Amino acid sequence: MNKFIIAGNWKMNTTITDGVEIAKNIALNVDQIANLKSKIIICPPFTHIYSIFKEVCKSKISVGAQNCYFEQKGAFTGEISVDMLKAVECQYIIVGHSERRLYFKESNSDINKKIKAILTNKLNTILCIGETLEQRKNGTTFDVLKKQLDECLADISEEEIKNIVIAYEPVWAIGTGVSASINEVKEAHDWMRSYFEKKYPNAGKDIYLLYGGSLNDKNAPEILAVENVNGGLIGGAALVPEKFLSIIDTAEKLSV
Repeated sequence: MNKFIIAGNWKMNTTITDGVEIAKNIALNVDQIANLKSKIIICPPFTHIYSIFKEVCKSKISVGAQNCYFEQKGAFTGEISVDMLKAVECQYIIVGHSERRLYFKESNSDINKKIKAILTNKLNTILCIGETLEQRKNGTTFDVLKKQLDECLADISEEEIKNIVIAYEPVWAIGTGVSASINEVKEAHDWMRSYFEKKYPNAGKDIYLLYGGSLNDKNAPEILAVENVNGGLIGGAALVPEKFLSIIDTAEKLSV
């Protein structure tokens, strides 16, 4: 089991040419790390996935997608199925990101269907959960997280949960440059660990719990050192190789 998962969510950024160069830079540097202890994932836009896979397929980097649809095929203009992503060598798929929930009105039920489609195709899921600032202020953070987990993971077995990574991303910290305080990060990750150990007595202790939400090269040492933080889902910093590599370096040092 890797000590940390460091995943980059590129969102709707870069052209294929720029994306391949970023991926190449990251891969060249990661491959120079002897005895790499962290799992490294990059999730570029759909249009880049296969080109980037061809660039990094012999490296220590895995490639993921930022979303999928739960149907296998059909008249769903503009959607991408898990089958299609598997065919271009995706190993991970992000679901439930707050931007998908907000802008595209995705429900917990929709996300549950996507997770089941991903599991059917034997790929790995990165499930995002998190509260809004209003929910944080009115004291319902853990009610919100519980509802998201209960509904997104409905009917997911103990064996299946082993292929699901959880990313806690407080909505108010995403893209704002303001990360949760260390106490807030610890509180949320301790709560999640307890939730999973109760729901999945055998697998719960080993589920990766990532932190996302303005995680960068500057705050990574403090955040990744928190107990029950098993890595990060990184946005803006993932597009700057030096910053992303710095976060990986921090994870490697903490893995010793």
